[in-house]
Amino acid sequence: MKRTAINQAYVFLSPYLFLFGMFIVIPVLVAAGLSLTYFNTVEMPEWTGFKNYVDLFTHDEIFMQHVLPNTLKFALIVGPGGYIISFLLAWMLAQIPHKPRTLIIYSPSMTMGVAMSVVWKILFSGDQTGYLNAVLLEFGWIQAPIQWLQSPDYLMTIMIIVSLWSSMGVGFLAMLAGVLNIDQSMYEAGYIDGIKNRFQEIIYITIPSMKPQMLFGAVMSVVSTFQAGDIGVMLTGANPTPQYAGQLIVNHISDYGLIRFEMGYASAVSVILLIGVYALSRFSWKLFGEKD
Repeated sequence: MKRTAINQAYVFLSPYLFLFGMFIVIPVLVAAGLSLTYFNTVEMPEWTGFKNYVDLFTHDEIFMQHVLPNTLKFALIVGPGGYIISFLLAWMLAQIPHKPRTLIIYSPSMTMGVAMSVVWKILFSGDQTGYLNAVLLEFGWIQAPIQWLQSPDYLMTIMIIVSLWSSMGVGFLAMLAGVLNIDQSMYEAGYIDGIKNRFQEIIYITIPSMKPQMLFGAVMSVVSTFQAGDIGVMLTGANPTPQYAGQLIVNHISDYGLIRFEMGYASAVSVILLIGVYALSRFSWKLFGEKD
């Protein structure tokens, strides 16, 4: 009987296992294998060992001087910033009555950064018809239009603003579900035990009661942050971005893999990205995972 139940469980799991292996495990293994070769997508891969990794950290000046610092800066601001904003927005929405809340509950998920880049390009347009330039010119704060999206001085800041604006996605919805499912009697008991304000309520009741949702939100924040490289390309219309000011590791992979067709080298960069995402996901698990 027990063996039959186990077999039935595997039958139900088999579609997921097949798809997971086909679209996750096999591509990761192929990328890891190609990262040890020279492969230009035309000729057969040529084994080079760890040469791509050595070149990445010792000879690739663009990666070390621009891509890696840009990615770290972007991730350190957008990751925690978007995560905190998602939680705060979820908590504030939970305080709103049910009917008004249902009208706006899905709106953050529909404002993805790449899709919203069309709106932001109009706002930061480099001519006098761009909204920001028009306002600054009207008040006399600038004498000529500023090329916001083509200037290395402003591009990264604009990318961070756009990413923070669009950071409330699936992780935000998970946090909102977590806040709404907390037993209200816990808050009443907390105030009886000495909680005096909303801040203590969040620290001692809300966050500990929704650790699974906080973990899911943290993982989604890490993944979405490192996948956000297309924002810079969509805003500027070029890869690489002007003077590599907005070049992130995802752009570096696209540059070498889809433009230069150095697929082996691009695979090595993607493996480094995978390791970084995995390490940060494990760190998130340490913070919010269930303790034995």
